[in-house]
Amino acid sequence: MDTLQPTAQRSIIVNLSLFQFLSFVRRGIFYTFMINYLFNLMQTVTSTTLLGTLNMVTSALGQNLLWGKIADRYKLRAKLIMAGESIAAATYLIVFLIHKSLLDMQANFTSGLSLILGLSCLEFFWSMSDVGWAALLTDVTTSKTRGGIVGTLNFIASLGRMIGIFFAGFLYNNGEGFRQGTIFYIVIAMLATSATIMWITSMFTKKSNVKDENLSMKGGLEKSSVNGNGNIYKWFLISLIIIVIGAACVNQVFLLFLKLPQGLNVSDPEMSFILTAWTLAGMLTSLLVGWLTDRIGRAMVLVAGLILAIITPSVYRLASNVLTMALIYGLNGVAFWTVQTVGFTFAGDIIPEDHRGRLFSKYNTVMALGWGPAGFLIGGPFSDIQTQNFGLTPYVAYVNTFHASSIIIALGTILFALKVAKPETKTA
Repeated sequence: MDTLQPTAQRSIIVNLSLFQFLSFVRRGIFYTFMINYLFNLMQTVTSTTLLGTLNMVTSALGQNLLWGKIADRYKLRAKLIMAGESIAAATYLIVFLIHKSLLDMQANFTSGLSLILGLSCLEFFWSMSDVGWAALLTDVTTSKTRGGIVGTLNFIASLGRMIGIFFAGFLYNNGEGFRQGTIFYIVIAMLATSATIMWITSMFTKKSNVKDENLSMKGGLEKSSVNGNGNIYKWFLISLIIIVIGAACVNQVFLLFLKLPQGLNVSDPEMSFILTAWTLAGMLTSLLVGWLTDRIGRAMVLVAGLILAIITPSVYRLASNVLTMALIYGLNGVAFWTVQTVGFTFAGDIIPEDHRGRLFSKYNTVMALGWGPAGFLIGGPFSDIQTQNFGLTPYVAYVNTFHASSIIIALGTILFALKVAKPETKTA
């Protein structure tokens, strides 16, 4: 395959940066208060976690059954993203109209369920965008530069998410932003813009594909050893499953914890401030760990982030005011974005060029466990059982769930250290 000229390559990276920014502004606006909105409609923690759970299932089916294979066979990258964003824009409008009609009939639970089912069906097609983006980014980077570029893109993503969260604090307006459609319309406009950006990007990749340099990653993983890399990738995914489940099982619980009268009882703007602290910390972290991982190795940096991920959930209860909670949750943001940046870079280093679509589909599926399945399988039921069966207060139940999160992350970290980080050190 022909290699893209440096000018075209830089143009693609710039367009990916713009796309990344808009994507995370959109996510910040739409999903920051979605869990709270669904809880108000459906009244149980477990029900709210269905959104991310079904999203993850349909996304995994789409990526692993169709889009990953199509991306590898036909070398489609930008066009997959463009199609995914376009379908999403049209479907968001349909989902809102159905949701609004059910609200008008005062069928609150059903209207919440319509959001969950509609967005989940959408995710099957939208997941083609995830596959295309991951493969395209890996195509236009090498193992020497990948960490820094991924870190920079995650910095941009954090900036976009922070801006989205800021506006969400005002657009939500006790649920009126969803009920009246304001948030939906803003998101639809942003999706149309993202599709346009990727249409421009497709012009640079129309006549030539990108060849990834077969360089060994910093830290000693040899690309020439396909079987060795495959074994490491398998254990990497297994350990990552445990880590993601542990870290994400408290995502929905944490948002509800902030609102508890027995705790901080935060207002919507205060909640946005706490979530923004998480994102701001992640912005700075992405740049730093992206630079570090290209110089001192992936595993060492990743383990440091995992240790921080183990500690932070168990100390949420110690926050006595909004500022303290923002600081603690900011440290959790450092941990998350370390895993996010280094994990993607690690995967990109050991996935062969002709399997990027299919193997990144598996990686994306693992990371998607954080959308809701972790909360549905562990966080939501564990919290509901404590309050409904054992009579504990929501405050105590949520704190116990935070402790469980730390334990699960620790187990995944131990597995990573033994099966992934240790082999990497031996080959260095």
